Amino acid sequence: MADTALLIVDVQNDFCPGGALPVPEGDRVVPVLNRAIERFAQSGAPIIASRDWHPEKSTHFATYGGQWPVHCVQNTPGAQFHPDLRLPANTIVVSKGMGEHEDAYSAFDARTDDGSSLEDLLRSQGIRRLVVGGLATDYCVRASVLSALEQGFEVLVLRDAVRGVDVQPGDSEKALTEMQSRGAKLVALDEVSLN
Repeated sequence: MADTALLIVDVQNDFCPGGALPVPEGDRVVPVLNRAIERFAQSGAPIIASRDWHPEKSTHFATYGGQWPVHCVQNTPGAQFHPDLRLPANTIVVSKGMGEHEDAYSAFDARTDDGSSLEDLLRSQGIRRLVVGGLATDYCVRASVLSALEQGFEVLVLRDAVRGVDVQPGDSEKALTEMQSRGAKLVALDEVSLN
């Protein structure tokens, strides 16, 4: 158990219904993630939450030549974590997409406030296994999981705590299949053992 951390990817207001770039049913991940948070907190395991934290001007946004509507701009309500997500005070927050020319889909592109990378943070705590949930299955969850696998971490994807954008129909299923083919395990929260 000491070598396992929970990684919550981008459960922010702008990615939930009513937000600037809503994932259909994005808020449905929150109750499952809250149960996961409770279990990890009780066992003293690290909880990490990544967030998009874009500047107002970013080539990530369609206005400046990118793919997406303006979303998750630093210090705006849309960039805040979903209000029902019960993150403990000691949650480690990592931020990504902070540069004007930075897309940064993977949580492994994110940094803590003191500039540590997610990989360095995990290695320093002896983490070898990540349990991952969040938004969106076919973008930031996919990118984060593939990065973790490339860097040698074991990854369990909580299939009941992810939702996708599906820009093209079936993108989320394709992403799950790809993650699995690269070595991730797709599990329900109740199948995760923290012993």
